[in-house]
Amino acid sequence: MDSVAALFCTGALLAGGLYWFVCVLGPAEQKGKSATSLSGGSISSEKIGDKFKQYWSFFLRPPSEIRAKDKDTVPDFVDTFYNLVTDIYEWGWGQSFHFSPSVPGHSHASATRLHEVRASDLISATPDHRILDVGCGVGGPMRAIASHSRSRVVGITINEYQVGRARAHNRKAGLDSTCDVVCGNFLEMPFEDNSFDGAYSIEATCHAPRLEDVYAEVFRVLKPGAKFVSYEWITTDKYRASDEEHVAVIRGIEQGNALPGLRSYADIATVARAVGFEVLEEEDLAAPPAGPWWTRLKMGRIAYWRNHVVITVLAAIGIAPKGTVEVHEMLFRTADFLTRGGQSGIFSPMHMILLRKPSNAASASASAAK
Repeated sequence: MDSVAALFCTGALLAGGLYWFVCVLGPAEQKGKSATSLSGGSISSEKIGDKFKQYWSFFLRPPSEIRAKDKDTVPDFVDTFYNLVTDIYEWGWGQSFHFSPSVPGHSHASATRLHEVRASDLISATPDHRILDVGCGVGGPMRAIASHSRSRVVGITINEYQVGRARAHNRKAGLDSTCDVVCGNFLEMPFEDNSFDGAYSIEATCHAPRLEDVYAEVFRVLKPGAKFVSYEWITTDKYRASDEEHVAVIRGIEQGNALPGLRSYADIATVARAVGFEVLEEEDLAAPPAGPWWTRLKMGRIAYWRNHVVITVLAAIGIAPKGTVEVHEMLFRTADFLTRGGQSGIFSPMHMILLRKPSNAASASASAAK
């Protein structure tokens, strides 16, 4: 009898421990995705491991080689990346897949919203405007900006799974009448010329092999006089290509985030002017006196470890796809590279550039610049 009781107690402790990991510690934030429902997006469970290997092999190559030989296939691998990571991002990070400066007295969620609302204010979004979200993900920024500005926001993402997630979140937030999501490539957007009153992109255009291609498309669909703000991932003036540590950090960021090569801060305005934009303002929002954006990653090390244990256990018992473990391990390593990039000052995920399409501009100007 004693052995039966001991076995029962052991089983109860294990069940309680699993519940504690998954249901109590597992959800780092309230975001509508639980550990037990992690998936590979549009990728079937049995193919996640293979797709991850294909993705990793592709981005292991030097960015110059990717841009020269395989730039046309980059969107497909970016799509694969977001199939692999979207559920993990939502579960452990929230509905806004980007960084923000830490703000004294504000939580990460509050600082994130302030960062998003700033983009809305920079482009002077108003209730009668139709605004474009270039690379909307699952729509966290979209909902914040629509709620703040009362504008109608249309988002575009290359990932079909994210479209479904964004629409579900929009309905749950009661914003499906003001927020819409389209599946498409922001290098060839399915929108008419001169059809938007403003546009923003928050840490999304870094996935483009050539920045001028996505900027030219934004230029095309904006009405003359409309503004576009982008928060860009860049290497700063502290980056040295001759420094092996610098190179290793930047390559780690690129490989773990589906990037065909980070751009220098000095290139952004040049590209914008080349496609026809007027540059109104440019600032690295991560630079002092802004609070360090990477503290969220450093403080989240325990959460990353905890979540990795959860995923490993769930994969072992057949609830989570096995390939999810390798994907999460990649994200854990990438978080370290991002932290090192922030601490050393060689990388910023929020180089802000505010642009305007000239009032006398013709949409053909952007096409000619391609």
